[in-house]
Amino acid sequence: MARPRWIVAGMALLTASVTVVAGPATAATPSGANALPWKSATVTWTSTSPVPGVEVRTASVSVPQAHPVWTVTVQAPAVNRLTGAATWAELGDAQWAAKTVAQLAAAGIDARTEQVPWPAFSDTPHGTEGNRVRVGGFAAQADAQRQAAAVTSAGLHPAAEWTGYDVDQAPDRESVHLGIVDPARFHGSVVADHGGAVAGRVTTSAQARAAGSVLAVNGGFFITSDADGVQGTQSSLAAYGGTLDAQSAGDRAALILQNNGHRSRVANLVSRASVRDGAASYAINGVNRVPGKIRDCGRPGVSPTELPRQDFTCTSADDLVLFTPHYGANLPTGAGAQAVLDHGGRVVGVGTGGGTVPAGGSVLQGIGTAATWLKAHAVIGRRLAVDERVRDSSGKAVPLAGKTGIVSAGPILVRDGRLSIDAATEGFVDPADLSFGYAWAEQRQPRTLAGTDARGRLILVTVDGRQPGVSEGATIQEAAELMRGLGAVNALNLDGGGSTTMAVNGTLVNKPSDATGERPVGDTVQVLPR
Repeated sequence: MARPRWIVAGMALLTASVTVVAGPATAATPSGANALPWKSATVTWTSTSPVPGVEVRTASVSVPQAHPVWTVTVQAPAVNRLTGAATWAELGDAQWAAKTVAQLAAAGIDARTEQVPWPAFSDTPHGTEGNRVRVGGFAAQADAQRQAAAVTSAGLHPAAEWTGYDVDQAPDRESVHLGIVDPARFHGSVVADHGGAVAGRVTTSAQARAAGSVLAVNGGFFITSDADGVQGTQSSLAAYGGTLDAQSAGDRAALILQNNGHRSRVANLVSRASVRDGAASYAINGVNRVPGKIRDCGRPGVSPTELPRQDFTCTSADDLVLFTPHYGANLPTGAGAQAVLDHGGRVVGVGTGGGTVPAGGSVLQGIGTAATWLKAHAVIGRRLAVDERVRDSSGKAVPLAGKTGIVSAGPILVRDGRLSIDAATEGFVDPADLSFGYAWAEQRQPRTLAGTDARGRLILVTVDGRQPGVSEGATIQEAAELMRGLGAVNALNLDGGGSTTMAVNGTLVNKPSDATGERPVGDTVQVLPR
């Protein structure tokens, strides 16, 4: 049976409602575009326009044929490839699965083995990824937890899970919010916003109210624990108002907002920076972060990997970091050297770490050989030249002039109208380590997505998740299919999970997954009516 096509049905800009199968009625999708990633879905869309050129649509998706349940998944023993630490994985090999099923049978527990295929990513293997061992199917989570206790008594490591998060079973419910910004009709601006300070966290809706925006979503990945750096600072490339405020983590995906957001594009970006004193120079390996701590890795000379690695903190004993006026907090303290520069790059202070960034100026902090270089070259009154460059994967420069904004996350989902998910390259999964990234990429999670269509319109999407019976979320594969179905010719994944939020006129319109409510985030994309 062929999958349903989008049904185009002239929705008015005023609030309206229509029920269709597997797709919205709508201007964001060209005729003949692909259907929603969830087969046999019934969808009710409502639409409103807060200002001319901006439309917001909300979809309530249901799949009556889906019947997810609570089950018990037996975790496979594994070893973290980078650290060597013992851990657990959702999947194991066939030999482990057979042995585990036999061990459960000896304890009087019936179990099943499920083969899980590799997703259709552009840079991972094909065929079977691994084997999953499960026990039972329960209507209530408490029943699954009781069964999990019996599995534990059998000497195994179980987890109670909702099968609605599995990509091989349709979700019963999804809640999707879609924002479309048409630069041909919208006369405001679209900006990347750090909420007043890079080193800080503010909810998306609070940032929206402060900025007076008509539409906002959360932005890139950021640090959430003091153990990994300073909370709120970005763990990948970020630029606000034409200022580079965080270095890239490898060649990751980014949303670039140029010409006041009237030109948006998606690309893999990498940044480089250096400081020069005459003929002598030193590489700046970080911007607005704690020297020696590199969240998500992906920088030259860091350990244990120079490749990007999601939610993993690498280290470096020799590290030079630049702090900009956007940092907005007390500077890190500790061993090393510090140089304070005025707006022209002239050294006006030297010493150890601490204090704040002067208005219009900047600060350099170094440890190891970087500290040695600073002590030799950062002399009061001497001018140091800082050079920063951002390039896309083709090597083309991305100018930071003209108040360019950049929010970065990943992976790429759609490129030139085709699914093109580079999850392994961007450090979200690891084919050599099944304990890493499976739940993040291959199970349904809340997602925030961004892209552009063939007419240059910006498409911002949130999919709620982690709420059984309310909204399961999307896998990375489903996110890519959803964006292509919405007409995106290029798209990327932004930060998700508990960070996934959309605000319209400063009011939260989706339902975040955190039990405590809306999560404060590091940065956002704000659509301003001016």
